[in-house]
Amino acid sequence: MKTRMFRWGAMSLLLTIFSLVVSACGGSSTATTGQTTIGATDAAVAPAATVAQTTAATSAAAAATAAEMTAAPAATMSEVTATTAAAATAAQTAATGGGGGGGTTISFWSRDSDQALIEPVIKVYNDTHPNQVKATFIPADQFVQKFAAAASGSAAPDLIAVDLIFMPSFIASGEMTDISSMVKALPFASQLSAAHMKEGTSADGKVYSVPFSAEGSVLIYNKKLFKQAGLDPEKAPKTMAEMADDSKKITALGNGTYGFYFSGACAGCNAFTVMPYIWASGGDILSKDSKTAMLTDPAVKGVMTWLHQMWTDKQIPETSKADTGTDFFNTFAAGKIGMVGSGGFAIAQLKTAHPEIDFGVAPLPGLTGGQASFAGGDVIGIPTGSQHVKEATDFISWYLSDDVQINQVAKGNALPERKDLLDNQYSKKDPRYITVGAAMYDFGRTPLSVHYNEIWNDVNGPWLTMIQKSVFDGQIDPAIKEAQDKVTSILSQ
Repeated sequence: MKTRMFRWGAMSLLLTIFSLVVSACGGSSTATTGQTTIGATDAAVAPAATVAQTTAATSAAAAATAAEMTAAPAATMSEVTATTAAAATAAQTAATGGGGGGGTTISFWSRDSDQALIEPVIKVYNDTHPNQVKATFIPADQFVQKFAAAASGSAAPDLIAVDLIFMPSFIASGEMTDISSMVKALPFASQLSAAHMKEGTSADGKVYSVPFSAEGSVLIYNKKLFKQAGLDPEKAPKTMAEMADDSKKITALGNGTYGFYFSGACAGCNAFTVMPYIWASGGDILSKDSKTAMLTDPAVKGVMTWLHQMWTDKQIPETSKADTGTDFFNTFAAGKIGMVGSGGFAIAQLKTAHPEIDFGVAPLPGLTGGQASFAGGDVIGIPTGSQHVKEATDFISWYLSDDVQINQVAKGNALPERKDLLDNQYSKKDPRYITVGAAMYDFGRTPLSVHYNEIWNDVNGPWLTMIQKSVFDGQIDPAIKEAQDKVTSILSQ
């Protein structure tokens, strides 16, 4: 649940981060000079056992048209393999005495939504190191299948950066290399995002991945509408009850204005923004060991009831019901929505594309108090069978260093992967980034399950079905029971 912005051109950057909010968005940018294209049919078919562990990956991407939502329309994107502007890098190297010169080439696969983060980072690395990193960017909705096929054919890359929700499945499949010793040697290991580290750690305590890009869900609100409705624009609601009260005053402004918005047909968006309401209310959706469904938790019913009431009270536009995530951000950007659950990516997106909107950022609250956030983004690890484990771990350690995290990641308006670097000279220029980072680091969570896609990201899965039947049909108790039974069945597989 990201993503990251660099000097790729402001809009390209911001759209990239937007695409990382929830799992995979389906799409990739057009190949540029020095890049080649890998066709979608190039990958072999993965073994059935591997596919079974990652079922619903394709539907997950559609469901998650949000994180993580719409970096670009899926139909317009293609997979690209980037050499990180090889010619330019070579010229720079010749001028500076940097990379090249007999080093090792490290292959690196990432979903396309991280491209704007990775390209400038790799260029810096390649310019200053003898080893060279070659990156391949794969459409998010194809990454799981392509990686599974490569792994089964002993053709996996040396490094992968993938949505953190997939890592437990990769670990269970034996597709990742144990990097525990490298992580333990990092002097700042305790500062790495706990949610990301949990997703990359096996039940026996072995570490297989570390944070690569970080994102947290928060409440974004329109200060101008707050002021027009007689509300304090510097005072965000601290409970969902206050949200409902504030929403009614904003909706009363009329002229197509609504107090609240959510994407009613987007599973991934609602994992990113609805789960935190449940957590902040003191509830949960899975047991601590991730083996038992907990959708009968009173907090789940409380949040579903609240959303249904908001819908019944016409606090949410009717277009919300059919929104698959395409308008997850755009509706708020139009200036007619008072509040929406969103992510840190929205800050730079709004500042650049909609400077006319004065907005605030606050933690997502619970029914009567509390705070929570969905910790999203990507993790980076080394696939099993890599012939360049040492070189790959060196790159990971370099990436997590102070200089790279501050002068590449934070400078690009992204969250550092280390809590100790959250408050830096760049984030201080806009404290809203610190608010997002604090939400993710202090109370961010990510459900851990090898069945994540099937349960939470599938557009036909139990999570979204429960939300739609509860919110739009008012069948709250039957919908919760049905979801509880289905999740229990899936977890038993």
